Amino acid sequence: MRSGVRLALDIGARRIGVARCDRDGILAVPESTLDAGDPAWMDAVAALVDAYAPIELVIGKPVTLRGTDELAVANVRAQAEALQARIPALTIRLVDERLSTASSMRALREAGRSTRTARAVIDAAAAVAILEFALETERRTGEPAGTTL
Repeated sequence: MRSGVRLALDIGARRIGVARCDRDGILAVPESTLDAGDPAWMDAVAALVDAYAPIELVIGKPVTLRGTDELAVANVRAQAEALQARIPALTIRLVDERLSTASSMRALREAGRSTRTARAVIDAAAAVAILEFALETERRTGEPAGTTL
């Protein structure tokens, strides 16, 4: 397992959930939720990269249950490419995000939170789920999860 902080994004049409992990890749935590309609969201991500100096940025890739790309993949890939142009030294990986939002919503409901009032929390929790999947994949296989741009 490589040492170093990682950031994760769950890019949606309205919101972008952000998560990060510790240097040892043990604990993934929600960082924030950004407004996808605000052009400054990439500035916020760049500021987080400056603050945490991550070894990579993990972005959830929308995949169907059958493992094929969803329609939203084109948007996510375009956003990832724009981030790569903005922060060229940072490795960006697209990682299967299957069921990350659904599992986050279920966990919040089980904790007694309303999904209607916790939408921003759901997006950050989905980013945590994406990051946890990437970390677990690397622990299990010895290789980073996903594909680079």
